Amino acid sequence: MTGGLVTFGETMLRLNPPAGERLETATSLEFRTAGAESNVAIAASRLGASSVWLSKLPDSPLGRRVTNEVRQHGVEPRVAWADGARQGAYYIERGSAPRETTVIYDRADAAITTARPGELDRDAIRTADVFYTSGITPALSSTLAETTATLLADAKRAGTTTAFDLNYRSKLWSTAEAKRHCESLFPDVDVLIAAERDVNAVLDRKGSARQIATAVAADFDFETVIITRGENGALATHGGTVVEQPAFETDTVDAIGTGDAFVGGYLARRIAGDGVSSALSYAAATAALKRTIEGDLAVVTPDEVDRVLENGTGGIAR
Repeated sequence: MTGGLVTFGETMLRLNPPAGERLETATSLEFRTAGAESNVAIAASRLGASSVWLSKLPDSPLGRRVTNEVRQHGVEPRVAWADGARQGAYYIERGSAPRETTVIYDRADAAITTARPGELDRDAIRTADVFYTSGITPALSSTLAETTATLLADAKRAGTTTAFDLNYRSKLWSTAEAKRHCESLFPDVDVLIAAERDVNAVLDRKGSARQIATAVAADFDFETVIITRGENGALATHGGTVVEQPAFETDTVDAIGTGDAFVGGYLARRIAGDGVSSALSYAAATAALKRTIEGDLAVVTPDEVDRVLENGTGGIAR
C-alpha cells in the first residue's frame, strides 16, 4: 500500500450480556471485536480511506476472528502471528442510571504485548499518508512502549504525518506514568488528539479548551491539537487558527468507540484533502452516528455522514 492510513495497536474480543443483564447472572454473551487503533482504521476505511492495521495476534481461531472482522470492513490486517499466545478480551456490563457501566479487562500477556518493530511492516508506515496509534498501546507493556516509540520515529523520519490519541486508561497506568511515557513520544507526533479530561489529568493542564490546545501546541510544537469535549463538541488549533465544532444531536445506543469514530472520520477527510474545519465537522457527524450503533465499530457510510452534516443540528442529547 502506498498512501492512506496505517494504525498500530491491540484489538480485543468484546463480550457483553444483553442490555439490562448482569455478568454474574448472564446466560449468553454477545461476541464482538474492539480496539482503538482498529476501530479508527475501520471508521476511516468505511469513509473512503485506504487503511492498514498492524498488530500481533495468537495463531488461533480467536486471532483469526479478529482479522476476519477487520478485513470485513475493508481494512488490510498485517499481523505478526504467535503460536501459543493469548488473545486479549474485555467484558462490559452496561449500566443505566444510577448503575454505572463496568468494564473488566482480561488482556494480561496477550500476544500484542510482545510485538517488536522487526515483526511489523514498517515499510507500510513509511509510505503512508498518516500513521496513527494511541496511548493505550505503550501502556500495555515495556516492550510495546519501545515499539511504539520506534514506529513513530520511523514515520516521522519518512515524512509520514503522525497522529496520536492520548486515550488515557486508568486501569493500565497512573497519570504520572502516562505523562512521562506519552511526553517522550511527542517529538515524533504531528497531530495530538485528546479528550479534555485526559489533558487535564495526564498533562496536568487547566483552563479553557482553547487555552489548553494553544498552550500544548506551542509547548510541544504540534502541527494540530484536537480537544474533544463530549456534549460540548470539539476544538482544534492548527497553524495558529482555532476551530470549534459543536456536537450533533444523537440518541445513544452504545457510546463506546465514539472517540475512535471521531478520529477515523477526521483522518479520512484529512487524507482526502479536506481542511481542518471541514474534517472536524465530518468527525463530529461520524461520532454522532456511532452512538446509535451497538458495539465499538462505526459501521457507517459516507452518505449517512453527509446527511448528518446537511440536516443535523448542534448540541447533543444523551
